[in-house]
Amino acid sequence: MKTETKKDVQETCQSTINPREWKGRTIEIDDAGTGDLVGNAFIGFRDTSTGKTIFQSVPVVLYNEENKNDDQPKKHILKVVIKALRALNHSKGDRILLCRGNCFDLVREYFDENKIYYEAAIVEGELQDAVEGRFIQHLRNLGVRSHNLTVDSGIKRYFIVFNWVCRDFPNRERYVKTGFPSWKKKWRKIAMDRYHNSKRGQTQKRELIERRANEIYKVMLEKPIYVRKTISEGR
Repeated sequence: MKTETKKDVQETCQSTINPREWKGRTIEIDDAGTGDLVGNAFIGFRDTSTGKTIFQSVPVVLYNEENKNDDQPKKHILKVVIKALRALNHSKGDRILLCRGNCFDLVREYFDENKIYYEAAIVEGELQDAVEGRFIQHLRNLGVRSHNLTVDSGIKRYFIVFNWVCRDFPNRERYVKTGFPSWKKKWRKIAMDRYHNSKRGQTQKRELIERRANEIYKVMLEKPIYVRKTISEGR
């Protein structure tokens, strides 16, 4: 049984689908939404021996420019990790398989300082599906209705939620992780431009429909349609 807590940065991460053998209990920890443009982030915890799963949220407001620069998301994640491990009755004999994402930087420091055993892992399978599903449910609750929205993160999901923001920019920017550097440098202006162009297009379309309706109405007044009655005489 390996008991050291310091991790070699060159160590190859194991997958939670086929982890190394362990005689005690294993707890998996993974995240979802920490790199997504819109919405809260979520941290998932799974006790592999019982299948018990816990979710903790990281509010989107912690990802605004002021809070993100102060590492508030990472500090909050550390707090919820400590809280969840207590809820799962974590003990020194347990192994933690921790996602290698940088959102857990402070968690790794805490584990090392407190001699809590963990191993770097690529979290796949049940917990990954569960925590990504929880994030998608959150996006649905915000109003993202695209049928193309799935648990698969990446560029496709980015543009689904980005386009959603563009369609109602004034009311939806509050759901954006505005502390992401690329939002301020590039994407915010694009979102604003798309919104205003869309509104102008809608206004022009509405004006065109109204103008055409008025033209038709004017023609009807100038050239009314007469209905000639046909009388059938009985014999």
